[in-house]
Amino acid sequence: MEKWHYLLTFQYLGFRYHGWQKQPQVKTVQFMLDRTIEFILGHSNFKTLGSSRTDSMVSAMKTACTITIKEDIDPEWLFSKLNENLPADIKALKLERVGKDFQVINHAKLKTYYYLFSNEKKAYPFAAPFMCNIVEDLDIELMKEGAKIFEGHHHFKAYCYKPTPGKVFNREIMHSRIEENELLQANFFPDKTFLYTVKGEGFMRHQIRLMMGALFRLGRGEKTLEDIQNSLKEQAECIGFVAPASGLILGDLKFK
Repeated sequence: MEKWHYLLTFQYLGFRYHGWQKQPQVKTVQFMLDRTIEFILGHSNFKTLGSSRTDSMVSAMKTACTITIKEDIDPEWLFSKLNENLPADIKALKLERVGKDFQVINHAKLKTYYYLFSNEKKAYPFAAPFMCNIVEDLDIELMKEGAKIFEGHHHFKAYCYKPTPGKVFNREIMHSRIEENELLQANFFPDKTFLYTVKGEGFMRHQIRLMMGALFRLGRGEKTLEDIQNSLKEQAECIGFVAPASGLILGDLKFK
């Protein structure tokens, strides 16, 4: 039976979801998307497949999935219906037909992640869905130096949570920088917030949150720049902790 394939680009605020992938008895982004498509089409003869997983509470400014349907659907009509019926914290950005050979998981892509954080004695409650707050004093300038160390080709085994057999740890990070946050602004944010930006072709489970955790420890004086450098060697042990998920945002996803 012939099938039609569509590439959906979309965004979502992940604070109330248990990540992308469907799981029993919890609300996920894929569950809400599938439920909306089923309502629109009036049947469940379709399949969605995400470009990658995200953790609970992680958001995405731009991500993608494929929708495979056993009928020819007008992409403009489906796109319009999705935005009419999706919950307010999920928005379709683009919908287009793709060939049957397009692989949303294996197709080469460049990902940009953001991690938002503040350094206040008390967190701002309304900012909680968007950023992490560290109450201990942080040496931000030292953290900026530490972030640059991650750039380039390195061995990232120390930054993979529970790696599976055969995992490839040698990877390239094209950009790793901390700067003052100008990406997202709101009157309920602290006066000064910070943004960690990371770019690469692929990341392992909790990799960026472990990198952020190491930078937080560096900023608190618990680790040194030399510790960060040594953590990228083959036999290195993890020196960070898994930073809270609410600060992490998949910022961009580009297929090559």
